[in-house]
Amino acid sequence: MSVPAEQVGLRARKKQRTRSALIDAGVDLFLENGYDTTTIDEIAAQVDISPRTCFRYFAGKEDIALAKAAAFDELVVEALRARPSREAPLAALRHAVLAMVRDSATSEGVRRFLRIQHLINKTPALLAGNLRRTAATEERLTTEIAEREGVDPAADMRPRILVGVVYAALRIGMEAMCADPSRELDRMVELVERAIDLATAGLPESWGPDNRTW
Repeated sequence: MSVPAEQVGLRARKKQRTRSALIDAGVDLFLENGYDTTTIDEIAAQVDISPRTCFRYFAGKEDIALAKAAAFDELVVEALRARPSREAPLAALRHAVLAMVRDSATSEGVRRFLRIQHLINKTPALLAGNLRRTAATEERLTTEIAEREGVDPAADMRPRILVGVVYAALRIGMEAMCADPSRELDRMVELVERAIDLATAGLPESWGPDNRTW
């Protein structure tokens, strides 16, 4: 007997609510008590589920801590795919990143958004995991840029270089914001935008046919 569609939808929404609650509970505990001292048992207790159930959603607390960063990267990939196909690669990636910085900080709250970034940067285990996650995201963005430009990323380094430069600038812009006394959304977007523009100042909007030069 098939399960009614409304029941499937209800279960999916319940799972998503539980997952979101675990992420929020985990982040709250990490920020309050520190990442290393927080346990899965404590996170699960905040959501009133068993640790065993928690492991159905996440492999461990690192995945919980990095979940919001992973969601941000997913949104950047989706935003890039949604950019006009004729848009130059630099403009498309720049717009995608800046839009998601603004949207993510707006939905999360600037202070909390920055505290999560700071937590990742100051926690060695999370920093290592975040670097692995970022590398995977950059690979996806590289593939997307290469497809948009009709080039082979194995033979043409430009997509990989562009993505690497923009993501390095994103990191530097966020670090600058963490050190800035302002906690205003516009200020954060301004610093990230400035970092990207400085990093890509010598890059042309459109690429030439020779993959040995821009």
